[in-house]
Amino acid sequence: MASVNEDFLRLQSGYLFPEVARRIRAWQEKNPGEAVMKLSIGNTTEALTKHITEAMHAKINLLSDRKTYSGYGDEQGDTPLREALCNHYKKEYGVSLPVSAFFVSDGAKSDAGNIQSIFSRSSVPAIQDPAYPVYTDSSVAGGHTGDYDEAAGGYSGIVYMKATRENGFVAEVPKAHADLIYLCFPNNPTGAVATKEQLKAFIDYAHRERAIIIFDSAYSDYIETEGIPHSIYEIEGAEDCAIEIGSFSKNAGFTGVRLGWTIVPEALKSDNADTGTIHRLWNRRQCTFFNGASNIAQAGGLAALSEEGRRECLGLVSYYKENARIILNGMKEIGFECYGGTDSPYIWMRCPDGLSSWDFFDFLLEKAHVAVTPGSGFGNAGEGFVRISAYGHREDTEKAVAAIRENAG
Repeated sequence: MASVNEDFLRLQSGYLFPEVARRIRAWQEKNPGEAVMKLSIGNTTEALTKHITEAMHAKINLLSDRKTYSGYGDEQGDTPLREALCNHYKKEYGVSLPVSAFFVSDGAKSDAGNIQSIFSRSSVPAIQDPAYPVYTDSSVAGGHTGDYDEAAGGYSGIVYMKATRENGFVAEVPKAHADLIYLCFPNNPTGAVATKEQLKAFIDYAHRERAIIIFDSAYSDYIETEGIPHSIYEIEGAEDCAIEIGSFSKNAGFTGVRLGWTIVPEALKSDNADTGTIHRLWNRRQCTFFNGASNIAQAGGLAALSEEGRRECLGLVSYYKENARIILNGMKEIGFECYGGTDSPYIWMRCPDGLSSWDFFDFLLEKAHVAVTPGSGFGNAGEGFVRISAYGHREDTEKAVAAIRENAG
């Protein structure tokens, strides 16, 4: 008889964002004809830019002709795109990495979960709390944890790194041992960024504990504060202890197009294998379980990294950052306690009057017809906060802020 994977059974029921959507639908059923203004899920809304779409159309035209049609590409990604990523890191971050370190994928979320498959099930994960849910859920489904502890508000086997108001939402290095350290900066959900000194502390910890950092830099283009690193490889010593995951979703608007990359340097070290083994295993994993990202999407990614494409992408980023400024200033004017929203498209807002995250979600939905994301869905330390997303049309963002001011302030 077939048996299900019991590690999946450890997952707490209801992934955060579908639960948000379910509650919105239930409210609309009770309030037919009433629109909900969504400042919740981080899904881009503005159209793909001209230079990028022209490149994708050109690729489709090539695919429509038998003489220029192409099928499978390299599992690691098209060479011109990998070379462009390599040049991008060198030009914009001052980071020199070989082309072989770059692996193109169908998005950062996939790689953030899949990367664990090349590490032992006994590897202990360390995860920021609060954190993007995929880090925790993939750790659970991958067999790296024990059961969920209701009293503790977390899974046994995970080292939780608390990110709170007291530490500026940048967790300190763990006091306990961990093998896989998930970091996300600019952070989702809190919007916090880490200094070079703070990241260096994690690199020193990784060297000391022989651990691997998995660094999610999906929002790096939103950084405007001077001196804040965009890539962990800007920090000395990172190349032999860190994997970096990047994405075209939040700067080029590829949330539905699906394109990202992961950097796995050959210099990475592990306890039970020679230097270079982690790189080789990731390459083996991709060749075995992945046929490469869409060649149409990759054509768009290549265009996004061109000089004109970068101007367009940074224009999109500026649009969403202005939305974030409108939300942040509006909420502060009402009197809410807010964080983030400067180097990030997310505002991390404290619930008033001791309300829980879900109670405040319900309050805003009922009073202002505005949906946000409950902070408790990102982890135990997110309780008492909500995340507000700047990914919306400008007119909708302004309307939602006005509705909160008039009805829930």
